[in-house]
Amino acid sequence: MGIHPMQASRLVHVALLLLAAAMTAPAEGSTAFTADDLVRLQRVSDPQPAPDGRYVVLVFRYTDMAANQVRTHLLLIDRAAINPQARALAWNIANDWSPRWARNSRTIYFLSTRSGSAQVWRMSVDGGDPMQVTDYPLDIGTLKLSPASDRIAVSMEVLPQCADLKCTQEKLEAARLGGATSGRPAGSSGQVYSQLFVRHWDTWSTGTRSHLFVARLQNDGHAATPIDVSKPLDADVPSKPFGGDEEFNFAPDGKRIVFAARIAGRSEPWSTNFDLFDASVEGGVPTDLTQNNPAADTQPVFLNNGDLAYLAADRPGFESDRLHIDVRDARTGETRALTASWDRSVMRLGVTADGARLLATAADGGQDALFAIDPANGRLRKLVGTGEVGGYAATKDAVYFTWANLAAPGDLYVTDLAGGKPRRLTAVNQGLLAQRSLGAYEQFSFKGWNDETVYGYVVKPFGFAADRRFPIAFIVHGGPQNSFQNLWSYRWNAQAFAGHGFAVVMIDFHGSPGYGQAFTDSINKDWGGKPLEDLQKGLAAAIARYPWLDGTRACALGASYGGYMMNWIEGNWPDRFRCIVNHDGVFDQRMMYYATEELWFPEWENGAPYYENPQGYEEFNPVDFVTRWHTPMLIIHGQQDFRIPYTQGLAAFTALQRRGIESKLLIFPDENHWVLKPANSLQWHATVLDWLDAHLKN
Repeated sequence: MGIHPMQASRLVHVALLLLAAAMTAPAEGSTAFTADDLVRLQRVSDPQPAPDGRYVVLVFRYTDMAANQVRTHLLLIDRAAINPQARALAWNIANDWSPRWARNSRTIYFLSTRSGSAQVWRMSVDGGDPMQVTDYPLDIGTLKLSPASDRIAVSMEVLPQCADLKCTQEKLEAARLGGATSGRPAGSSGQVYSQLFVRHWDTWSTGTRSHLFVARLQNDGHAATPIDVSKPLDADVPSKPFGGDEEFNFAPDGKRIVFAARIAGRSEPWSTNFDLFDASVEGGVPTDLTQNNPAADTQPVFLNNGDLAYLAADRPGFESDRLHIDVRDARTGETRALTASWDRSVMRLGVTADGARLLATAADGGQDALFAIDPANGRLRKLVGTGEVGGYAATKDAVYFTWANLAAPGDLYVTDLAGGKPRRLTAVNQGLLAQRSLGAYEQFSFKGWNDETVYGYVVKPFGFAADRRFPIAFIVHGGPQNSFQNLWSYRWNAQAFAGHGFAVVMIDFHGSPGYGQAFTDSINKDWGGKPLEDLQKGLAAAIARYPWLDGTRACALGASYGGYMMNWIEGNWPDRFRCIVNHDGVFDQRMMYYATEELWFPEWENGAPYYENPQGYEEFNPVDFVTRWHTPMLIIHGQQDFRIPYTQGLAAFTALQRRGIESKLLIFPDENHWVLKPANSLQWHATVLDWLDAHLKN
């Protein structure tokens, strides 16, 4: 049985005190931070200030261990109160998320499963019961409110050939049940496909597309029949599997909506060409605004003069190309590159409530920083330069954002656009973290490949003493155009390893973002070259710099590309580590190409499809070096991982077993590329830490 709603509500009122504090140093409790603590941490996300700035609503998430699931609810802070506290809004055992304010600053629209499916609801900050706004036959995925609060934009998974939502519901149910109504023989379960994607991330295709709908809000508060504004296009809006409401926006007049979509037909699995489309809220054929750019265009936002700002890449097929900001003139339709000279890739583009300034987050020197940008000349001002800025939203003079670092999980902060020190507004895990000792961390640099400067982080273990030497967990990030920056991770958390007595070393090798696009590009067609050299030199530099690191006791760990690197290290740096942990790693580049789903990724990274350039894949193919393997390896894989299919992990385990190398295999039948279920996360950590203990402590 899970936490009772009343118990949870009391928990929130106790934990969520409004604090006037700066970003804090690591906690100084006497107890080690554990994997169980990590799983149970409460989280805040998606902060949304009211237009008048008085209230802030955000999403609160906690783990219901008894039900083995997470639950999400809404919290409200009244900034005008004498002693403001975050309070739960209309707490319910169902999940609430995606809060969006009406123009009056008193009404909140949000998504909820209170009715048994994901629908739009609304509530007033002045009290009263929530009211259901939509009752559509399909689940709603994303929500946005028009500037005048007279319409909503929502996304739903539909069968494009259907004329209405009910048709999709009936056809999907018939397909699930089988028999004559599904077009298949009774008792059969086969599904016929004629083109890719047949599966994506962790889901097999059912023929549906995510479509964008606009519905007028009627006088009685309910939504009218929705209009499918993306129906003429063969595309997903928002994109799958991770696109959200950042990919569409209402125009200031509320009569049009601009959204990103990839129109690629059969080439969709190897295309990154997203265009921006302008559609009437009444439907019709959308207009392609960026058809001249064959690379990605996305995240449209409007300025107060009607100009459209958005993110654009330059190189087709490269998902990690630098995303810069372009601005399209509302009068002439001409486009100018606003941040062409800024050598950083924007992660999330935003705008202040008055439309006067742009906001952007970007990886920057090992931090995920927040910037304000003048839309007239592209001049930048860094608002938050350290740690990890997550979700954010702004009034006309302040930005509310979640912030974390390597020693602090996320909380809500606010900073003035005019400058000044960020102020902390929540402390959702204060009770727990006050009793825990979190490891201090430090960024360091060294000369890596070609004597170029490379950065890394070290984290001190629990029980640290300068006169002792500690075993090393050498964690390699995935991506590969990713980074273990100064951030808090819930899947590869440095403090969970430090709390178990391991010193943590992480290297932002060539290919990592935040150090210039050339640094990111450098891994292209060189997966086993520059990164391996950086890892070798980085570990050596850390051991030389920090005498408390015991270089004779080290294990390497990594997932995705990091898992690939574990297989590569096994054959190309085989004598360095006492053990290896390989999560969802690529073992055979040839079969990886033919079995993965997003083909643009291997085709860019290796120069072409496998059949056109096999040497590009084989040059750094771990399967070709199995005869050199001898380091004990733990392999972990999710059976629902369609990005790197679980047969890659099974094949590596077969190689280890056949060669008589100490090895273990942990398979999760119900997990994808990530381990998301709380109980599975606990098992993951227990298995990994036991493996490290056996080779580094015993």
